Amino acid sequence: MKVIYQQRQSQCRTQLIEQKLDALLVLGFENLRYLSGFSGHAAYGIITQDHNFLITDYRYAEQAMNECSDFEVITRDREKESLGSCIKRHLKHVTRLGFDAAFINVSMWQAICEALDNVETQAITGLIERQRMVKDHWEIKQTKLAAAISDQALNELMPYFVEGATERDLALELEYRMQKLGSEGLAFDTIMLFAQRSSLPHGIPGEQKLKNGDFITLDFGAVINGYRSDMTRSYILAEASSKQREIYNTVVQAQQAAIEILKPGLPAVEAYKAAREVLNASKYGKWAGDGLGHGVGLFLHEAPIIGPNCDYVLEPGNIITIEPGIYIPDFGGVRLEDDILITQDDYQVLTHAPKPFII
Repeated sequence: MKVIYQQRQSQCRTQLIEQKLDALLVLGFENLRYLSGFSGHAAYGIITQDHNFLITDYRYAEQAMNECSDFEVITRDREKESLGSCIKRHLKHVTRLGFDAAFINVSMWQAICEALDNVETQAITGLIERQRMVKDHWEIKQTKLAAAISDQALNELMPYFVEGATERDLALELEYRMQKLGSEGLAFDTIMLFAQRSSLPHGIPGEQKLKNGDFITLDFGAVINGYRSDMTRSYILAEASSKQREIYNTVVQAQQAAIEILKPGLPAVEAYKAAREVLNASKYGKWAGDGLGHGVGLFLHEAPIIGPNCDYVLEPGNIITIEPGIYIPDFGGVRLEDDILITQDDYQVLTHAPKPFII
């Protein structure tokens, strides 16, 4: 891993040179973990052309020293030294400083700037995130492990889909099984919705009870070493109407149309167009979700965001989701989502839980 972190840091420094910056203040938790290996909180990173610093406090000092790769750990006494003063102490010979603008509020940045009186600052967005779009072999392995846990947990949950089960109970059971299988937490708050509530793309599980003929939509993920999986399945319990079948088959066809053209060099918007063409040709296009998918890794929704305005061209090492959906208010919805690795030649599906419509 040491070599991997050194490569990431070197790539970051190259980008700093290209942007004529002397240093970068790393404020995003996922960005700092990506560059240093530190998995805790309340920490800030400084990348210069010849040194790396991680500033934290006594709560995380030991953890940082154990986890960080090629970072000098600075333990700040929060009662005696402001964050801005501490940052300034470690910016020797720095005149132009970029900062992770998406991960700091105005009041905090103003306080830091008061100490950086002789340093020109520049807001930076997406610099490290662009690096993170292409996963290395270790990152791919973690995502595959997280996806395998999700697959197994859902397989174990299937017998629990019976009349009378509540959304909340099944969500909790699924979460328990993921963590029992080794997930270090939840990739995000589990979505488990029945019947007409399945039209809520990001609804919160409640006390709705499952009945025969109900739609079921569940969206969930596991986490391994910070790397997340993200999978959605939609089912119906026992019996389905012709309209429900039509909706489900439309989403299946839209997802497959997008997945089957994935390969390096493909503009991601073409996958969006392929799925959208299927959705718009159906009766249900006006109820289709606007986006198609997103990158996934240390953060749930990473770049690229795949939609009508996406200008990214797929590269080997991208891990993206493909997740078309149809959401009809007061009736129900269907979404199918899989994690896809872009390989040197085409693609590999990482999530393998089956997709039977009727269970």
